[in-house]
Amino acid sequence: MAQQDVEWFSTWFDSPYYHILYKDRDLQEAQLFMDRLLVYLHPKPDEKILDLACGKGRHSVYLNHKGYNVTGLDLSEQSIAYAKQFENEQLHFDVHDMREVYKPEYFDFILNLFTSFGYFDNETENVVALQATAESLKHGGKLVIDFMNTDKIIEHLVAEEEKEVQGLRFRITRKLENDFIVKTIRFNDGGEEYHFEERVRALREEDFMEYFRMTHLRLVEVFGDYHLSPYDPEESDRMIFVLKK
Repeated sequence: MAQQDVEWFSTWFDSPYYHILYKDRDLQEAQLFMDRLLVYLHPKPDEKILDLACGKGRHSVYLNHKGYNVTGLDLSEQSIAYAKQFENEQLHFDVHDMREVYKPEYFDFILNLFTSFGYFDNETENVVALQATAESLKHGGKLVIDFMNTDKIIEHLVAEEEKEVQGLRFRITRKLENDFIVKTIRFNDGGEEYHFEERVRALREEDFMEYFRMTHLRLVEVFGDYHLSPYDPEESDRMIFVLKK
């Protein structure tokens, strides 16, 4: 797909600097979230889980350690090349664009976690990605989409900050632009200036509801945080949708 050449996520997520900037992301919080999800979803030992937009695969590896059959997919060739070192009979990784169907009606559960959706410039492609994801689910299977609570994020947007990680000083700005939350990341390394952008569409609950209707996914539940508390539009940090095909 030629457009990948200019899509921000195909360069930034493949960059070593992405992993440097976010190296301190809270793994323990993520694992506790997944533990709670597993209790809630209650997968059987022989059921198949897809970790969609898995990055370097650490969450897939954790789920596999819990005894599950897991496939991790991501567009980043570098991330998948790294993740493949952890593969075993019950854990596989593949480079894949979520806008295309991976394996029709193959997975019992699909997890799309930590705001790994809404990257595409053309909103139609969000629906295309969701439809392709739905087609990879078995009938009766469940999809979990974990997204930020956009209105609350915008209300508390930190316009500028600096972070120093491994000797690199990252200058970060955030703004709302054309219905995208845009994070600009600038830094100098070895005398060379670098500039990356993250763009996530400012999707609200009603946008997702329309997407679900268009892709014939039935909403089962909406949680508002990683403790799986009920969703509150005013207070919740997350929108965690549980859907059934």
